[in-house]
Amino acid sequence: MTTRLLFPTHLYQARHADADFLEEIEAACWMVEEGDQAGHDWCEEKGYPGYTSYASLNDLPDRAPAFETLADELAAQALRFAGELHWELPKKGLTLDALWVNVLGEGAAHSGHIHPGSVISGTYYVAVPDGSGDIRFEDPRLAMMMAAPPLKDEVPEALKRFVYVAPKPGDMLMWESWLRHEVMPSRTEEARISVSFNFGLAG
Repeated sequence: MTTRLLFPTHLYQARHADADFLEEIEAACWMVEEGDQAGHDWCEEKGYPGYTSYASLNDLPDRAPAFETLADELAAQALRFAGELHWELPKKGLTLDALWVNVLGEGAAHSGHIHPGSVISGTYYVAVPDGSGDIRFEDPRLAMMMAAPPLKDEVPEALKRFVYVAPKPGDMLMWESWLRHEVMPSRTEEARISVSFNFGLAG
């Protein structure tokens, strides 16, 4: 008698934790935040609990060398992840469609969502003070489980309905863009700084 594991969900994790680079990219994030009035206006209009450049800037690699370095590292890691997924990519491979800064403060969170139109999404963590929110991933089958019994207290990670990840500065997480995720509320006054991204298929 055998049990086979079908349809696993992949979460790719790497590190780019050089102290000088983290200092440089944090300074670049604050530079962007300080000068992006359109981004602040969008956050206020939408009720976003912090700052994001998601809807206002699409040229971060041109604004600071640290973002250009990060973009190159993300592209290399995304290709490795695509290899683990055994994807047959087009000749031009993947393209970095979006790169944006997030700054969250005390009590701030980001509700559950996916990234339509992309194939790989993720986040690079710049500053993660103690007490800042974990990222939570949701089992994509959850809505179809209907009358499934509750889980026991001790469950292997692969069988959990939700998985919480507490990132550290320099951590890089990637997942397929259909995977629902959210940022849990922060319990610290110190800023949680990250740079999120989307990859699509190059045309």
